Formats: sequence, structure tokens, C-alpha cells
Amino acid sequence: MSLSRNLPVAAALIALAGCTTEVPDSGAGVGFSDYTQYELDRARREAALRGEARAEAAMPSSTDAAITETDLAAVGIGTQADASAPQQPAPADGGPLAANPGISDEQDFEAVAARETIESDAERLERQAAAYTVIEPTALPQRPGATGPNIVQYAINAPNDRGQAIYSRGGLSGEARFQRNCAKYNTPDDAQRDFLSRGGPQRDRLGIDPDGDGFACGWDPTPFRQLAGGN
Repeated sequence: MSLSRNLPVAAALIALAGCTTEVPDSGAGVGFSDYTQYELDRARREAALRGEARAEAAMPSSTDAAITETDLAAVGIGTQADASAPQQPAPADGGPLAANPGISDEQDFEAVAARETIESDAERLERQAAAYTVIEPTALPQRPGATGPNIVQYAINAPNDRGQAIYSRGGLSGEARFQRNCAKYNTPDDAQRDFLSRGGPQRDRLGIDPDGDGFACGWDPTPFRQLAGGN
């Protein structure tokens, strides 16, 4: 009785088992029979690629390789002058001094030593000493014509100092006349020379010595006296 009731249940389970989809093996990869083998093969390929990369890095490239003189000579570099480079003119024999004969080389030790000896140098000194001439001093030449009064001699021989009145002056001498006439001379020396040529120091026809010291337009004899006295 119980067996007959269980037969339909067993039949249903058998039917369901026949309809159930087969679960694929998780160890098998897509397109591969074994996923574990696939991972091993991929690891081997990556290791091979890394080895090739290290080998290429260790090899010098064409730009990093050292270029030797032999390599340069093989392509014609270094064996002859570059035609495109500017050529420097060859120096003249004797160097720059030969091209400029007006320049003395007496300060060039090598040049002098090459052509001079102790004997020749002594002979040259003797020739120079023989050509040395001593010129004896002579009297100063006299200037032709009248040169006017000698104001240097007057400064030395004058009995008074500047501002010390020893000559009388008339009432015609005034400050305005003094300034006007003194302005006509370029220097006090010119004024003193003209003053002496017109009768000074006794006479003062132009009013350029109003204080009567014998020195026109403020002329000062002190510098001349200092030179004569050696001070």
C-alpha cells in the first residue's frame, strides 16, 4: 500500500532529474579545458615578456653607445679640417711685431735674448754713451723791440708793501673812475705795466692807483718777491 503511494513521487523525482541543467566545471575556463592550466600558461607568458624587457633595457641604444675616434674616422670626422669652418689666417713670421715694424720688442725677453749677447749689449751702451751730448746753458735771448716796463723787477725793488701809501694823488682820483679804467685791462699785470709806462708810480694819469701805494688796480708784488727770495 505504501509502496504504491510512493511510486508517483519517485517517478516525479526521476523526471525532474532528467530536466535539470548540467552545472559546468568551475575549474574550466572559457575556451579552455582547465582554468588552472590557463593561469599557469598566462604566468609563463608574462614572465617571458618581463625577461625580454630587462634584456632590451640592458642593451645600449644607438644614441647612448660611446662613439670612439675610430667610429669618427670611419665617417671622415677628425681626419681633415671641416671645410665649412672659417679658417684663421696663418700668423706672419715673427708674430704681431713683424706685421707692425714700428712697435719695439725691447720688452720681449725672448726676442732680445735671441739677438743680443752680453758683449753686444755692452757695445750698444758704449755707442749710446759716446752719442750723449751735454748742452751748456746760455744766456736768455733778448726779445726784439720794446717790451715795456719790467714789473718783476719793479716788484722786487719797490720800497713798500701793497696798501702802504707813499705817493700823493690828486682829487681827480675817484672810485668810479678807478673801476671804469681798471675794467679795460685783462689782468692786473697788464694794468701795472701800463701804469708804469704812463709815468707811474709817481704819476697816476688814469686814476688806477687811488691809494698811492704804486700798485695799479690792486696789483700785488708779493708773489714775485717770494719767488725772488726762494720762499
